[in-house]
Amino acid sequence: MPKTYKHLYHKIYNPLNIWQAYKQAAKGKRYKAPVAAFEYDLENHLFNIENELEDESYQPGGYHSFIIQKPKRRLINAVPFRDRVVHHALMNVIEPLFERQFIFDSYANRIGKGTHKALDRTTHYLRRYKYVMHLDIRQFFPAIDHEILLSILSRTIKDEKLMILVKKIISSGAGIQASEYDQVFFSGDTLFSANRSRGLPIGNLTSQNWANVYLNELDQYVKRELKCRAYLRYVDDFLLFANDKKSLRIWRKEIISFLEKLRLTIHENKAHLRPCHTGVSFLGFQVFPEYRRLKPANGYAYQRRLKKMVELLRAEKITEKDFQMRLQSWINHADYGDTFGLRKSLLINAGIYGGNDE
Repeated sequence: MPKTYKHLYHKIYNPLNIWQAYKQAAKGKRYKAPVAAFEYDLENHLFNIENELEDESYQPGGYHSFIIQKPKRRLINAVPFRDRVVHHALMNVIEPLFERQFIFDSYANRIGKGTHKALDRTTHYLRRYKYVMHLDIRQFFPAIDHEILLSILSRTIKDEKLMILVKKIISSGAGIQASEYDQVFFSGDTLFSANRSRGLPIGNLTSQNWANVYLNELDQYVKRELKCRAYLRYVDDFLLFANDKKSLRIWRKEIISFLEKLRLTIHENKAHLRPCHTGVSFLGFQVFPEYRRLKPANGYAYQRRLKKMVELLRAEKITEKDFQMRLQSWINHADYGDTFGLRKSLLINAGIYGGNDE
């Protein structure tokens, strides 16, 4: 059983924590209209948040929703800036409590982890095992069950006031994601099961953390019960490694059964095992034991995006500084694979290659 914590709620509305939360929420967004409007009357806004949290009258605002197409089609839900401040204030208090429960090989939305560390670990395991299996969860964020999530959180948090705030935030996103998808029924379900509250908004700081809390149940099961020594996860994508096919096939069956308890399913048609020397597709790269390549679809997508960026630059709709920042961000990401030729080709085709790969 995890260690439990009480008497936490007052830490959330502590003035220093509220101020720190505001700084975190505003980082990199100081010139956006909602942040500028908040800062115009900053003292009063922060004072109101503090008071609403202290007297428990705080209520989450509505969501602004939009669709992104890359890397895959997703519904993104953005909260008002004041709610972002509250989310940071909450996470400052409770995130460390759960961080210490996570396994080493969980890489998403954690300090010192991230995509590149996950890719390095993948290479490490590909060099040491014969077979790999890539599994991913079907419609993960829309499928997260609120009752199950609250139960998991309450095993650690024994502060009633804090859990009321958590429930308000979770409930505010009910159906925002799930309404786009068909209900999945599990064994023992009744018609009333379709009304279960589910779905976390993609884009919330809280959702990112609670996704890890939710799937930490799977992580612990794989490591403690299945005894899989080589396993890693990034959000809802995870890899298992073994030196025999039988173990991976057994684990796959057991994981499918375990995920039913979390009311989750995997893409079974994608869950194939393969020899490690043939590589594995993971986090936008094709990873092999001795090298990695950017997935072709990602290269083509960036070629189109780069062309559009050049057009915007020449039309003076974005600044040279903004263009260079976006370009360098992609170069830094692509540089994590063996992509010198690809980067050079894209820059030449865009008319911006200046004699080196940058």
